[in-house]
Amino acid sequence: MTNQDSEYFSEEGLKKLKDDIETLKTKTRREIADRLEYAKSLGDLSENSEYQEAKEAQVLNETQIVELEDALRRAVVVKKSNGKDYIDIGSRVVLERTDQPGTKLEFFVVGSNESSPGENKISNESPLGGALWKRKKNEVVSVPTPKGKVEYKILEIF
Repeated sequence: MTNQDSEYFSEEGLKKLKDDIETLKTKTRREIADRLEYAKSLGDLSENSEYQEAKEAQVLNETQIVELEDALRRAVVVKKSNGKDYIDIGSRVVLERTDQPGTKLEFFVVGSNESSPGENKISNESPLGGALWKRKKNEVVSVPTPKGKVEYKILEIF
C-alpha cells in the first residue's frame, strides 16, 4: 500500500507536528522542571509523590518527543491530489453507500498521524481508507465493519 518507513502528512499536518515538538521541548519541559524544583523543595524525595509524578511526566514527555521526532524524520509531505483519477493520500472523495442511495459522504484521505474522523479525515491505513486506496471513480468498494460488510460507490475524486 505505502512505504511503511514513511509517515504521510499534509503541509498543515507537518506544521502541527513541528509545533507540537517545539511545545514539548520548551513549554512542557519548563513546566515539568518547575514541578521537579517544587517537589525537591518539599524535602525527602524517597516518599515524595509530587516528585515521582513529575519524574513520570518527564519520562512521558521525553518519550513523546522521541516518537514525534522519529515521525518527523520519516515525514513525507503529500500535496492535495489535484488531477489524479485514483484515490491517494491527499484525495478528497465523495462516496455513496450502496444500501442508502442518495446519501453522500465526503472524506479527505490523510496519513495515520492526521486522521480525525470527526473532521472526516480518514487514514490511508483505516479499513475504509485502505479499501479506497488507488481506486477510481464509479468503482464500488467493500469495507468490513463490526456489523458486516458495507459497500460504497466512489462518486467523485478531488
